[in-house]
Amino acid sequence: MVIDEIQRVPELFSYIQTISDQSNTSGQFILSGSHSFLLNQHITQSLAGRVAILNLLPLSIRELQEQGIPFDKYEDLIFKGFYPRIYDKKIDPVDFYPNYLQTYIERDVRLLQNIHDLNHFIRFIKLCAGRIGQLLNLSSLANDCGISVNTAKAWISVLEASFTIYLLQPHHKNYNKRLVKMPKLYFYDSGIACSLLEIRSANQLSSHYARGSLFENLMISELIKGRFNNGLRNNCFFFGATIKVWRLIV
Repeated sequence: MVIDEIQRVPELFSYIQTISDQSNTSGQFILSGSHSFLLNQHITQSLAGRVAILNLLPLSIRELQEQGIPFDKYEDLIFKGFYPRIYDKKIDPVDFYPNYLQTYIERDVRLLQNIHDLNHFIRFIKLCAGRIGQLLNLSSLANDCGISVNTAKAWISVLEASFTIYLLQPHHKNYNKRLVKMPKLYFYDSGIACSLLEIRSANQLSSHYARGSLFENLMISELIKGRFNNGLRNNCFFFGATIKVWRLIV
């Protein structure tokens, strides 16, 4: 049985747990949902140890190619992003992403964090977009947004949980240093980043200051999609102060 948007009916989880325990058969249910944090919360409460969790990100370049969707240059990919409806319904990214940001991120964010001033939060996300590919300096980010460092840290966690941003950890021989050193900030989808940076067309990227960072973002997100699409955990790191990305194959 396949159940979509399972987070809307949390009462089903106890029944699924009972059936799973009684039958002792794997693969009876496929549960999906757009609210990953709510879904994971219910899974942790009811189905811990009984499930395999797979993260499905927006389309990859390979998937676009396999469907015969053409693109002339990488700027087109960066600007359009990879959300399926843009290609399926041929929606202009200038129309799609502002509505997506307002209806999806703002709604999901309210479920995780009680944010009273959404204007401050939107400004925070835009400041994050302006820092793509940079080391995450929470103090600087908080000062520029006019919020406390603790609030900035909480909002970063919210954006991570909603699969909006991704923090790329540094690679060190010492494992502890990987956890405490500054990560680099990226977005899972470059189209969202372009919208936040108020980029209105692919041609605008040719002279935009964030062009290199957005290209870097594109490459890193493709590596992460490749891992997730093969049922593997993400294990990408950056090395030193360069923009090299190590893809460690396990």
